[in-house]
Amino acid sequence: MPQSGEKRMRLRYDGVCRLCGASLPAGVEAVYERATKTVRCLECAPAGALNAPEPSDSTAESKAEPPTSAPDVAGASARREYERRKAKREKRIRAKHPKLGGLILAMSDDPQSTKAWNTGAIGEEQLGRRLDELASDTVRVLHDRRIPGTRANIDHIAIAPTGIYVIDAKRYVNQRPELRIEGGILRPRVETLMVGSRDRTKLVDGVLGQVEIVRALVGDDMPVTGVLCFIDADWPLFGGAFSIRGVEVFWPKKLYPRLAASGEFPYGIDDAVVRLTAALPQA
Repeated sequence: MPQSGEKRMRLRYDGVCRLCGASLPAGVEAVYERATKTVRCLECAPAGALNAPEPSDSTAESKAEPPTSAPDVAGASARREYERRKAKREKRIRAKHPKLGGLILAMSDDPQSTKAWNTGAIGEEQLGRRLDELASDTVRVLHDRRIPGTRANIDHIAIAPTGIYVIDAKRYVNQRPELRIEGGILRPRVETLMVGSRDRTKLVDGVLGQVEIVRALVGDDMPVTGVLCFIDADWPLFGGAFSIRGVEVFWPKKLYPRLAASGEFPYGIDDAVVRLTAALPQA
């Protein structure tokens, strides 16, 4: 018989063996560990589990909790990249100026390309902490998920009663996001996202791409909403939030009620978490 807290089952979604790292495609038999919320292949399972019959309870699979290897940490990959760039610059300057390297570093700033990673990490960390506070049985949150085959990541994914929210955290201190609309009657309507005085519409394109990736994983019948959440921005006292090409643009306190709102999720929240966790590894 399997050890206590373990079940042998046929996987509904792709997974990865906790012990050997082997890919486990949907449909194969594996052992689910409730304590660690992970799966392992039959080759790594103890003899007792190998000989155990597949559970007859057809609901066991759907009730299985999503496998995780470690708690998600918001902004982890951005923070690592910032520290890597900062350390590389320090090493280069100290090697070039053995005697004055410390003074040069103390009197100079990191280049903007490096500081941008720190700014991004701070925004993701701030939003991530609050999202973690909202997490519950009905609101599940994933942070810093890598898009396979790319170096890109998704900052946050929230699975709530009203659907799935793909959230891109942006920190533009004291700058105001605005929607600019041109054309519409005699000319094609063009929507532009302005942040301060700069065109940042490319941020919308990025979120839309992430939404399509998530929608492909969970199915077309699942409501998936893209969100650009601006932190420490210069929002007006009244209004300010808007939508551009289906992407919601607002600030954290405007986001939280959306996640806490009541609704009926089209299928089990845990099922969605399992699928997204398996397909989008931690960055």
